[in-house]
Amino acid sequence: MEIAKGSLSRRAARTLVLAVAGTGAVTGAALVAGLLPHGTDGSPAPGPAASSGPAPAPGAPGIGDPLMPLAGNGGYTARRYTLDFDWRAPQTPFEAAATLSATATQALSRFDLDFAGNTLHRVTVDGAPAAARREGDELVVTPARPIPRGSTFTVRVAYTADPAQGRHRDDAIQDYGWVPTADGTMVCAQPDGAKMIFPADDHPSLRAPVTFHITTPPGLSAVANGRLVSTVRRPDGRTRWTYDSEQPIAAQLVQLAIGRFTFVDSRGPRGLPVRDVVADGLVTGTEEYRSLTPEHLAWLERRLGPYPFPRYGVLVGDTDLPVALETQSLSVVPRDDLLGDRVDAERNLVHELTHHWTGDSVAIRRWSDLWLSEGHARFYERLYSAEHGGVSLESAMRDAYAQHDQWRHDEGAPAEPTEETLFKVMRYDGSALVLFALREKVGEETFERIERAWVTEYRGRAAGTRDFVALASRVAGEDLTPFLKPWLHGSHTPPMPGHPDWQVDPVED
Repeated sequence: MEIAKGSLSRRAARTLVLAVAGTGAVTGAALVAGLLPHGTDGSPAPGPAASSGPAPAPGAPGIGDPLMPLAGNGGYTARRYTLDFDWRAPQTPFEAAATLSATATQALSRFDLDFAGNTLHRVTVDGAPAAARREGDELVVTPARPIPRGSTFTVRVAYTADPAQGRHRDDAIQDYGWVPTADGTMVCAQPDGAKMIFPADDHPSLRAPVTFHITTPPGLSAVANGRLVSTVRRPDGRTRWTYDSEQPIAAQLVQLAIGRFTFVDSRGPRGLPVRDVVADGLVTGTEEYRSLTPEHLAWLERRLGPYPFPRYGVLVGDTDLPVALETQSLSVVPRDDLLGDRVDAERNLVHELTHHWTGDSVAIRRWSDLWLSEGHARFYERLYSAEHGGVSLESAMRDAYAQHDQWRHDEGAPAEPTEETLFKVMRYDGSALVLFALREKVGEETFERIERAWVTEYRGRAAGTRDFVALASRVAGEDLTPFLKPWLHGSHTPPMPGHPDWQVDPVED
């Protein structure tokens, strides 16, 4: 990628471009993570004239999330990521470039990017060489001149990406980062794996649009979040694919996949474009369940309102993924999920699709708010399944209720996880139970109004547990804090409204 050169002058507006060239595919998640101003709903942060204000100081190395203190970065607002990947072969290092456009929210002497692994080559700020050093998973960049508050600037990082790089968690996520396939690669960046793909502002509350430029060898295709803008065949037979995320995206929701894929186009409600991307050998075997997406969209829209993005699709790679993942506009679903039992397949498909309302469109404010994302996805997955031949919702929730104290003991209350217990069962069935309890408390009609209001009022924004409790109280016309607080934060499971016979099993150490 070519980056326009410029000086760090004192003009009030400048453009920050972070370009990373080296090895590896850059995912939309990383680009997305830094678009919105930290701690705001996305409006530009005001600033005084470049010549006034405090003396330049380092930007914070993280936004202070108690569970992941170094996630995200302070001192600037990312406006757009542009990623360039010159992909070559499976698990083979390749050259990559990432361009970040940003605005300084303080006078900056230096700033951080979340960036782990990979081989760093060169960093520039507004075209001028910048000093850069690695501190763990942080890339600390010191520009040749300080960046005034309120100005825009361009950062370019050149590196070699390592598609064999990944990490492991002892929860539902398991292996994440780059996911190898027989003929290419996929990305599973949740929760903090985007930094293994490209330099990022890697926190779920921080979002920015992403442009992807991915060059592939002959015979292979590339796919990423959003809309395919163009494909350009080069004289050497390689193809350059350009995608635009169309909307801001969090780093953990970026997707970038390369392989021998078939693109299958269809339409959802109101003509919504639906494009599945399927490994060539899996097209026929997965067709039955993939064809249900328009029905799933219509079912969820009746409960949560219009689908919040311009397009949707399912990505099926020829690889052994541990879990499905709601990468924005293109959910990743393991092949085995689509080759087995229909009830199980639909549960996973509806779960990831639900995330596009709760988790993707309405982002979580802090990692401790993950129950709002996973709990909603599990609740609607269970509700859909109950209406389509699966276990009844009441039976599933009664079973979860019996185990709730044990889960609280082992994994923390729904809104009280540790970093190690983030993706344990309490954030799934345990958190869906909180929503079921709320529905039993206020009634189905009021509950449905709460849900519609939640995904409507916070669409395209980050929100947290306090926001949900306040909104639910307003819609219900009563203060629900005394009811929801013990459910979300308490050490013991409260009585279930309307079900005095439900019992909680004793806790075992």
